[in-house]
Amino acid sequence: MRAWLALTAFAVLGGSAQAGDISSAYTDLDWKKDCVTYAQAQEGDGDWASLACAGYRGYPVLIGYDDARESVYYGFPSDDMTAVWESFSGLNTAGPKVEWRIETNGDKAVPFAVIHRREISNPEDENKPTEVLVVAKVAQPEEHQGCTVGLVLATGNPEANDQARKLADEKAKSFACGTARREVIGKVPDFGRVDN
Repeated sequence: MRAWLALTAFAVLGGSAQAGDISSAYTDLDWKKDCVTYAQAQEGDGDWASLACAGYRGYPVLIGYDDARESVYYGFPSDDMTAVWESFSGLNTAGPKVEWRIETNGDKAVPFAVIHRREISNPEDENKPTEVLVVAKVAQPEEHQGCTVGLVLATGNPEANDQARKLADEKAKSFACGTARREVIGKVPDFGRVDN
């Protein structure tokens, strides 16, 4: 899979040590309107692209596209995060709306997790993709630790949104990317992480 390219981080205020109020904010994700392609395949070099997209108050959303599969990273990458690829093995696409879980302490509002719906191809019925809520830790400008915390089956699951928020609020801030085990709720399609 293609490696992320390093991006210059903007200055963003960090969160305080004590717990604050938690709420949600929503942003749109439209490749044509909200993203800039900063690398892509040349003719004969496959079908891949790397995009930087607008996120929440300066926090970027980075999309790695490769052969109809997407890896999405939320927040600020560092040089050693550039080689991480996290995606479903089946053909998949990210939804048009991102839910950011925000912790507010006084006048500081810091996004610590996202919940993002993904559609994964269903080999048994191509007209009915499987929907999964991906819960991810948001990489902060000073820590650069962003990754998938958990996966919640959304297809046929009326509790999916509540389950995803609970997972985000309880696990994301302390989750150790690369070593901690993701939590999976329901029978979700194969998902993996590749550190190149």
